[in-house]
Formats: sequence, C-alpha cells, structure tokens
Amino acid sequence: MTDQTDVAALAEQVPDGALVALPPDYSFVPMELIRALIRRGVKDLHAIAVPVSGMAADLLIGAGCLRVMEAAAVSLGEAGLAPSFTRGVQDGSLTMKDSTCPAIHTALQASEKGVPFMPLGGIIGSDIVKYRNDWKVVDDPMGEGNGRILLVPAIRPDVAFVHAPLADRHGNIWVGKRHELFTIAHAAKTTLATYEELHDGDLTEDPVLSAGTIPAMYIGGLARAVEGAKPLGLAGSYGADMDHIRAYAKEARTQEGFDAYLKREVLGGQAEAAS
Repeated sequence: MTDQTDVAALAEQVPDGALVALPPDYSFVPMELIRALIRRGVKDLHAIAVPVSGMAADLLIGAGCLRVMEAAAVSLGEAGLAPSFTRGVQDGSLTMKDSTCPAIHTALQASEKGVPFMPLGGIIGSDIVKYRNDWKVVDDPMGEGNGRILLVPAIRPDVAFVHAPLADRHGNIWVGKRHELFTIAHAAKTTLATYEELHDGDLTEDPVLSAGTIPAMYIGGLARAVEGAKPLGLAGSYGADMDHIRAYAKEARTQEGFDAYLKREVLGGQAEAAS
C-alpha cells in the first residue's frame, strides 16, 4: 500500500536538484503540492513540462525554486504571458531548453519502454534542432532510404506530480482519459499524487474506473488535498478560476508584485512568522 500523508510531508520527498515532471494546466496539476514545495524552500529543480506548463512552473520560477525549464511552451493561456518565466528567460536567471510536444512525449516514452532513445520525424529542419546538442540527426539506420531521422534521448524524471480526482486505500489513483499522466508515471522513478476524494473500494477492480487508473506500484506517496488543483481546474469537478489567474498575470509582471502575491497566497502565516 502506498503511504498516505499530508501535502507538506509529500513535498519533503522531493530533493533539491530533482528532475520533476509537470502536467499541463488542463491536466490535473497538483497546485497545492506546488505551493507546499515553495513553502518548503526546494531549490535547483529542473522541470520538464509535459509538454507545456503554466502557473505551476511560473510560481516555482518566481519563488527561486526552479533553475532549468524544458518545455514546448510556458504561458498562462488566455491570461497572457507567464510573467516569472518571461522575466527569468530575459534576465538569464532561468536556463531554458526549448523542445516540442512530440519530442517531450517521445523522450518520456523511451523511458517508459526502457530504451535509451527513440526516433522522431517531423522536426528535422527546425531551428530547435540546432540548439539541442543532446539530439542527434542520423541517416535511416535501417538502410531503407527514408532519409534522415532524429534521435531523442530518453527522459526519466526523478519525480512526477499529479492531482487525481480519486484515489483508494490501496494507493491507486484514477486520472480517466488523461493518457499523458500514464506516460509520466511510467517514465518517472516515482510519482507523488494529491487527490480530491477517497474511493470506497479498489480502483483497479472497478469495471468502469480500472482503465483510467494508475496502479499503486507507480505511486510513491499520496496526500488528500480538497480543491488541490485550484486556481487551475479539475475536469469533472471544478473549472479554472480565470479571474484569479488573470489577476496573478497582472500582479506578477514585476518581481515586487510576484513577491506580494507569493506572501499573500502561498506563504501566508509562514511569511508573517519569518518577518
């Protein structure tokens, strides 16, 4: 059985310098765990967005927790640019590794399958290839005259993060049709999950829910966090708080504004005690 704990204790399991996998904003992001990581003071994280990220990455960057970002994009969607990410790229405090959606998924699938790399088409000729020394363009190794092919090295995150609608006492979590979360969990060394509700029974034995369930063997820790994805949404449970996200995008345009948001919305009493 996967140990169940509180969110703060879950955050303690993430070491400084870890390679962490972040789901996209539309796919069950554990925002309460992100806030707990910031309160814990985690440092030097390398984040891989699967394949894009938004507010989770932006908070970690602004709080000084994240040193390297690998993503196809980081933005707040209709709320505009991700201000801390933009600031970090512009002032050089953040190392950005540009990628694409297919490249990130392919690299994770390589780890999922236990191979050191996987081939990928459709990127050759892109400027991104010129800036990725870890990607290799080779002739068709099968000798079938198919031209050049890109080899993408496997990505194996130390920790993947998920906020699930359901978990059970056996440590299984249900994520429904969010197939990228299965890939993340399979590829990562471990997955830390928060969840909304505890399911009465074994999710893997439920004829309806089992197909959307990540088994406990992939889950390294669980903690309940009611509305733990807010201000982002959780499909089927609640929508994104766009007023909050737009207000954040405006306030965090300056580091001073971000710091004010962080003190008020994330650190709370911890910030007051420190002062």
